Amino acid sequence: MAFSTRLASSLWPTLAALHWTAPRQCRGLSTPQGPEPSLDLRGIFPPLATPFSPKQEVDYAQLEGNLSRYASIPFRGLVVLGSNGEYPYLAPRERLEVVSSVRRALPRDRLLLAGSGCESTQATIEMTVSMAEAGADVALVVTPCYYRGAMTSAALVHHYTEVGDASPIPVVLYSVPANTGLDLPMEAVITLAQHPNIIGIKDSGGDITRMGLMVHKTRQDDFQVLAGSAGFLLASYAVGASGGVCALANILGAPLCQLDRLCRKGQWEEARDLQHRLIEPNTAVTRQFGVPGLKKAMEWFGYYGGPCRAPLAPLSPVQVEELRNTFSTNGWL
Repeated sequence: MAFSTRLASSLWPTLAALHWTAPRQCRGLSTPQGPEPSLDLRGIFPPLATPFSPKQEVDYAQLEGNLSRYASIPFRGLVVLGSNGEYPYLAPRERLEVVSSVRRALPRDRLLLAGSGCESTQATIEMTVSMAEAGADVALVVTPCYYRGAMTSAALVHHYTEVGDASPIPVVLYSVPANTGLDLPMEAVITLAQHPNIIGIKDSGGDITRMGLMVHKTRQDDFQVLAGSAGFLLASYAVGASGGVCALANILGAPLCQLDRLCRKGQWEEARDLQHRLIEPNTAVTRQFGVPGLKKAMEWFGYYGGPCRAPLAPLSPVQVEELRNTFSTNGWL
């Protein structure tokens, strides 16, 4: 809860400014000046949780059930095999089958982003090509991090350039320092934004100043910045982000799409009030309780969460109660 309070406090100057201008102007979001994007990423993308059976096998029937429930929510698309999809715990054949299964169920007008990042450049290229063949529209490529000390800006630019050159589908960079311990350097992002096949970044770090500078420095390129968490979605939009890939959208997809819509229509006061109610639940299913918390909360809203793969452990009864209380006190349960 302390983290949530600090986050809300850090967002207040942005929210207060929006509240001040909203009654007089009611201005919606404007696209930063630059070329029209080759692939429009504006909107909300839930990074799907991968459902497992009690025996820890991928449960494709439950995956299909969740997809049918998400079909009525106006998402821009779906992300599979990200951090919340337990990507590192899936075998390569499972990863491809998950992509194929989602693609078969997903309307063609909704984008499918698939995680394909591996530790080596060669393995990442091979996985990216396979993801494209399985039906992915975009490859989401996380920073390699095992040899973290050697991942200089130059090394990462070389890695992503090779992937972008070889990929048959557009590439979105993925910076998630909470999991990798590595923030994709700003200078690397600016350089890679000029690559014709690298169309954006999902930034999960939560540094709004950094995100605003990314938007500013890449505004003349075909490049879009996506917020990597629901807790700072409104603030990200205020500095020019195009959309959000938000774990909380697995649970509260419709409210997050409503927040997206309010921001685009310039209804900043309503957007601020909704954002406030999303901060603590978002923290609970990300930094506080992680994927086990996300999956447990999904079950309270009519989705299949199920177990995680070991070594991720289920929540304790005390943690479950704390998680439920977080959603209840913010009016979601």
